[in-house]
Amino acid sequence: MSSGATPAQVMQGCPVHDLRVKLRDAGLRPTRQRVALGWLLFAKGDRHITAEKLYEEATGARVQISLATVYNTLHQFTEVGLLREIAVDGSKTYFDTNISNHHHFLFEETNALVDIPDSHIAVGALPEAPEGMEVSRVDVIIRLTKKVASA
Repeated sequence: MSSGATPAQVMQGCPVHDLRVKLRDAGLRPTRQRVALGWLLFAKGDRHITAEKLYEEATGARVQISLATVYNTLHQFTEVGLLREIAVDGSKTYFDTNISNHHHFLFEETNALVDIPDSHIAVGALPEAPEGMEVSRVDVIIRLTKKVASA
């Protein structure tokens, strides 16, 4: 250890240690499964992922985990603000590691989501929220398909 450095200071910059701190700061216990899933989620930068795809990645990385635990963990991460949940057509749900305000292109052919910066879309004239409610955020999903060649 360097002169006068605490163990916590020495560990700073260690991705697993930083992830454990991130989970604790969010009010979650850094269990083995949360740390393993957090590593898979956050180590690759901003991404959009389904529970099924994360389960596949975890299985491929030899993480012993059930699909139900993956779903539960993703919802816990969402509840504490570590992820954003994006529902597409009510049947497909993505979890976004980029929690900043932004919108999405959805490529319908592949179901891939791509970020659109918030500043690129102006949302105005929202209806008044019902009594006792307020708008928490607006999600814009622009669906894209390949152009059909004209004859």
